[in-house]
Amino acid sequence: MTPRISRKTRVTGTVVAAAALLAAGITAGTAGASPTQTTEQGGTPLKLSASHRAELLRDASATKAQTAKELGLGAQEKLVVKDVIKDADGTTHTRYDRTYAGLPVLGGDLIVHTAKGGAIKSTTKSTGKSIKVASTTPKIAPQTAAKSAHGTAAKSIKAAKADAPAPKKVVWAADGKSVLAYDTVVKGVQKDGTPSRMHVITDANSGKKLFQYDEIHTGKGESEYSGSVELGTSKEGSGFTLTDADRGGHKTTNLENGESGDGKAFTDEDDAWGTGKPDDPQTAAVDAHYGAAVTWDYYKTVHGRAGIKGDGKGAFSRVHYGDSYVNAFWDDSCFCMTYGDGEGNKAPLTALDVAAHEMSHGVTSATANLTYSGESGGLNEATSDIFGTSAEFFAKNDKDPGDYLIGEKIDINGDGTPLRYMDKPSKDGSSQDNWDSSTGGLDPHYSSGVANHFFYLLSEGSGAKEIGGVKYDSPTADGKKVEGIGREKAEKIWFKALTEYMTSNTDYKAAREATVKAATDLYGADGAEVKGVEAAWTGVAVK
Repeated sequence: MTPRISRKTRVTGTVVAAAALLAAGITAGTAGASPTQTTEQGGTPLKLSASHRAELLRDASATKAQTAKELGLGAQEKLVVKDVIKDADGTTHTRYDRTYAGLPVLGGDLIVHTAKGGAIKSTTKSTGKSIKVASTTPKIAPQTAAKSAHGTAAKSIKAAKADAPAPKKVVWAADGKSVLAYDTVVKGVQKDGTPSRMHVITDANSGKKLFQYDEIHTGKGESEYSGSVELGTSKEGSGFTLTDADRGGHKTTNLENGESGDGKAFTDEDDAWGTGKPDDPQTAAVDAHYGAAVTWDYYKTVHGRAGIKGDGKGAFSRVHYGDSYVNAFWDDSCFCMTYGDGEGNKAPLTALDVAAHEMSHGVTSATANLTYSGESGGLNEATSDIFGTSAEFFAKNDKDPGDYLIGEKIDINGDGTPLRYMDKPSKDGSSQDNWDSSTGGLDPHYSSGVANHFFYLLSEGSGAKEIGGVKYDSPTADGKKVEGIGREKAEKIWFKALTEYMTSNTDYKAAREATVKAATDLYGADGAEVKGVEAAWTGVAVK
């Protein structure tokens, strides 16, 4: 049977799970001073309309010079407004990027927490060191940096297709000391067919490589499941398109196995979409469109955030990328999700948890910008796991019920086991249950285990239990029992910490500080929630 669909109808959809995907990153930094404690209601973020948010951004831009002066920034330093959040008690959290002598400062982002009357309460900085370089005139030519960057990127992407345009001059401050540098973006294709935009940061005076990261976020999977889901469509001409006017105009398009462009609009004369089988091109589109809708609804309903950037504008989804492409990725440059069709073009990677995980990389990019390196990379990856899991619970989909298993529909191991476990991450054979001095050196998919384990402990507590028909058994680093505070509170604490107290350089110690501050703002300093946050971090050896 092929159900009909309109904005309030349902459609049979085939959905595919995928592995968690990569992001870009930097290194560890500071968390700033503790904010004034507020009540539960006072610390709750307001649900800002797009116009109200735009007004707050305009106000912040108009006063950014005075803010820089009050913060004691140097004459060469300027603030660039990136995001703003306002709490019920009037506290405003404004996120800024920074420039020095007109150059972007990588690792110079900060958040200013302002009281209702306009006074600065505290500041959260990605680096506590002052920003200053002896000269903004480089000693090596940009062509030299570009050539070096091309050689670096060629180790992980197809060199024959790589293109290194003119580098951009920046100030690199992520390691604490300010360095004049080049940021070269090498465009190419990774070995599995994923597009690549590899950033290579080079010391502009010595030519030494300082850092590298790829801004494309990727993953893998090859399993199918079906379900009946609601979609938002729009009437256009004599038919309908997958354009969701209720969710910022989010569109789902067909790349028709191409690897570039926005794709072709899906159209249907009778508004009946998909068959639940991958041989129907509409099926992948149904699942992608549904995943985007759930992700939008989750962030708006639970966290009051309208869209990935909080500006009320939808992203868009592209399906049928490449030929037998076993991947899916979020791309900030096109503000879009892209899905391959899997091995043999028979298993589109369009699952709900893939969409929520990947689009959460977009939320992270628009807020804390936890980039892909060291412990901040693990926190970035865990954030997408946390909100992917939270959105799955939020959806209440009988075909894919919420759980604390990551990629449970993929069967990537061939034995029915999930990709990752939040209750005991080490069960996957690679992830860490608890923090230690080696955490920062791990692949972010494995260092993310520490934060995933924290979130499970904070939500559900330690020990053996069964939740929604799934059995869990979560240990702690010190063997002490941890009592959970409930997932609903845990996800609100993590979101507030991410959007108001984490920066590009946040490490695990700073993440503990950020979540304690968030819990204090939301529930009070003496509440069970703050104690729960502290106990859960101690349970994963972050002190």
